[in-house]
Amino acid sequence: MRPVFVQLRCKPGKTYEVADALYEREIASELYSTSGDYDLLLKVYIDDGVDVGKFINDHIANVPGIERSLTTLTFKAF
Repeated sequence: MRPVFVQLRCKPGKTYEVADALYEREIASELYSTSGDYDLLLKVYIDDGVDVGKFINDHIANVPGIERSLTTLTFKAF
């Protein structure tokens, strides 16, 4: 499994609804509200061999209220 970080920009007034919907899907290892250009930071673990883009589209990006996402792949923990 590899950790993937996804930053989410939500439509105004929808951050808590998006966070609740993601929590209900039980895919998040960690979920934080953040300051800056994005509203939420989500850490998920994706099985090796699973297409990251498809996973994001199928499990995260289709949550109502998400306006934009930024996915960061990880390579090595130090």
